[in-house]
Formats: sequence, structure tokens, C-alpha cells
Amino acid sequence: RLREMTEKIRVLLVDDHVLFRSGVRALLERHEGFEVVDEAGDGLEGIKRARSLKPDLVLLDLHMPGISGLEAVKVIVEEVPGVRVLMLTVSEDAQDLLEALRAGASGYLLKNIEMDALLDAIRRAAEGDSVVSPQMTAKLVQGVREQPKSAQMIADRDKFSPRERDILASLARGESNKEIARSLDLAESTVKIHVQNIFKKLNMTSRVQVALYAAEHGFGPQTAR
Repeated sequence: RLREMTEKIRVLLVDDHVLFRSGVRALLERHEGFEVVDEAGDGLEGIKRARSLKPDLVLLDLHMPGISGLEAVKVIVEEVPGVRVLMLTVSEDAQDLLEALRAGASGYLLKNIEMDALLDAIRRAAEGDSVVSPQMTAKLVQGVREQPKSAQMIADRDKFSPRERDILASLARGESNKEIARSLDLAESTVKIHVQNIFKKLNMTSRVQVALYAAEHGFGPQTAR
């Protein structure tokens, strides 16, 4: 659903560093439009709070004692429909990034992110966009490109119409509906329908997951050697 302009984005913070959580909480509470509903110090506690509070968005650290952020994101996305999960981590490892996005995270941000960029990323993720720190995007494409393509992956391409394949290639490049409409000379409403059909065919809910799928299955120019 589209968020009302007056509605605050309800955020749950999950990180094992108390000082870091306090800093992010203070930052969000200084700005209109955000409400920190609670904090948790580990993955298990984060899952419990997400279940009971049903926030709009969870800011989740990746490496924590006990249940990791990676395990937590799978459970949260599955059990709390509609919640967006943004990984906020120090890990610049491409494998961590791929696994988090495959698990259903709506984005992957590094902790050295600028304050304004973090606020913007939270807003965009809450509206349904996918957000990945710019310095991680190249690693994402590289990591996907290096994985071997199976016969099944190539056969899977046939389930899409030629127009859907064009749009998958655009999604693999991380383009928005507006950018896709412009590059393919289509109405934005038409692009939206195609994107929704692709989501249905793949049984996916996040643009990042679809972009990953598209890159892994050889859609888009970035798969050329």
C-alpha cells in the first residue's frame, strides 16, 4: 500500500552494538516521518519484536552473536508480511550481500553511509524500492556474473515474453519503472503491469530478488564477458 504523507515510518533497530543503536535512534528521532518502535540486541530478539510490533521496516545488522542477521531476515520476511528489511553492516563481502538479498532483504547498506543517504534509503525501502550501497552494486553484479549458468537457468528464460525479457534486463541493471518506461518507450503504467506479472511468475516480492534472478539467468548486458 502507498504510505500516507503524514504517516511515520515505524522502524525496529536490531544490532548488538548498543552505542550504534543509540546513534541511529537519535538520528531517526530528530527527523520528521520516522518512529523507532523498539530496539533489539540480537537476531532472536529481533525476530520476536518484529513479530509482535509489525514495524514497517527493520534495520538489521548482519553479524551478531547467536542467530545471525542472515537467519533473522529469512524468518522476519516469511512471518511478518509487508515488513521491509534493510541490512546495515560493515561487511563488504559480495557473498554476504548475495545471501542477504536472496533471503529477502530489501537492501544492503554499509555502516559508513552518510546520514542523509541512510534516511533516504529507509524512505525508499519503505515505499518498496530496493536499495544497495553504491560501492556494493558493482560487487553484486560481479558476484552474480561469476556464477556458472545451468541448463535449467537457460531453459527458465522461455517462461517470459520478449517484452518481459527486455524488462528483466532493465531490472538487472537496477532501473526504476520510470527509467524502464523511458528506455523502452512504454507508458509507466504498462511497465508496472509487466513488472507485476514478472513478480507473479517468479513468486517474488522484492525488486532486488528479481534483479538478482535476472542477472543470474543471463538477462541484460552485464552478463556478457
